[in-house]
Amino acid sequence: MKAYWISPGPTATAVELRETAAPEPKAGEILVRVRAASLNRGELLGGAHGAALKPGGGECAGEVVKVGDGVTGVSVGARMMGRCGGGFAELALMDAREALRVPERLTWDEAAATPLTFIVVYDMLIAQGHLAAGQWLFVTGISSGVGVAALQTAKVLGARVIGTSGSADKLARLEKIGLDVSLRTRAGDFHDAVMKATEGKGVNLVVNNVGGSMFAACVKILAFEGRLATVGHLDHVLSATLDIEALHRKRLTVFGVSNRLRTAGQRAETVRAFARDVLPYFEDGRLRPLVDRVFGFDELPAAIAFMESDAQVGKIVVRV
Repeated sequence: MKAYWISPGPTATAVELRETAAPEPKAGEILVRVRAASLNRGELLGGAHGAALKPGGGECAGEVVKVGDGVTGVSVGARMMGRCGGGFAELALMDAREALRVPERLTWDEAAATPLTFIVVYDMLIAQGHLAAGQWLFVTGISSGVGVAALQTAKVLGARVIGTSGSADKLARLEKIGLDVSLRTRAGDFHDAVMKATEGKGVNLVVNNVGGSMFAACVKILAFEGRLATVGHLDHVLSATLDIEALHRKRLTVFGVSNRLRTAGQRAETVRAFARDVLPYFEDGRLRPLVDRVFGFDELPAAIAFMESDAQVGKIVVRV
């Protein structure tokens, strides 16, 4: 089968198309015929630059062609989406515990754009962030895949959303899907505008997509008992100063959402909770991923270049 192998580089991601043997599902796994896979910044930014090439694509959607021993409730032909190993390929493996049935309303492209992004958002907004109706969410770099998914999920929950971007055009597009307050900035100079919008109270939850350069400013805008989720480091700044007095006085919570050190069982538990609490919104049409652009399988290098250009609003998908 055809499969892409990738490796992050100092200026661009190395991409190589290979002819490889079709994988065989082990116990607890399913093999899917990939219909679409989506790009994620974590895969392109993570790892050491110059590292050996590895199968690319962390989430995909497709039809089950084979199931491993011990898998129940999933049959050949089922439409599934989820975390995978090597989704930029004609065939990919999924842990059956982390695979989800594709809601009927979703296209293959939309299904591929759902699992990792919206499950991370579930972790940030609901499982750890406890965002409630009427509360304020603040998102840095809101036009990213995670940023847009956070906006969409927050609106379904009844929250109000403030977002930043350096592009007026991107903010205008997001206002059409519910962004309450748009702040055109790439800097941490948003304190006064946030306080004005929240009548001096601050925000209840921050999703920091950008990284360490925004951390102190994000802490500063948190309300009493506010929460701060760190999900990205687009700025490559991996350290920041923490205002301990503010942390203590305002009883703040700071947390991360990486899955790298979690066991498969822990990830599966979050997937089950997502299926229970959020997937019904996809089934009834209240949630639908925003796919900015779809590339053909042979256009993966162009798709990666498009993501690295930071031009998209929402998700980028490769159709297989």
